[in-house]
Amino acid sequence: MFQFLYVLTHWLVQAIQPFLVPLCFIFAWSLILMTLWSIWAALRDGVANAKRMHQIPCADCQFFTGDYHLKCTVHPTIALSEEAIDCLDHQPSTEDNLVFRP
Repeated sequence: MFQFLYVLTHWLVQAIQPFLVPLCFIFAWSLILMTLWSIWAALRDGVANAKRMHQIPCADCQFFTGDYHLKCTVHPTIALSEEAIDCLDHQPSTEDNLVFRP
């Protein structure tokens, strides 16, 4: 019984061996290309997200307090978020009008 299974398995391996090497080659390169594509997409999305986050003007606003309890005296719920990008009450801070003085 086991000898028959061994012969059958050996015959099957010999039959598919010419196709096995090219299939493994294609599979390996496909895996490498998919990994590189995934890394590229993650970097692209990360850079786009970083550019978007750097548009938040809160850190340079005169109403920004620097306290984690009350980040902004005018709009505390949207401070330091993407909603604050187009804040109409944004006033650039100068040394004279700072609410928070480090």
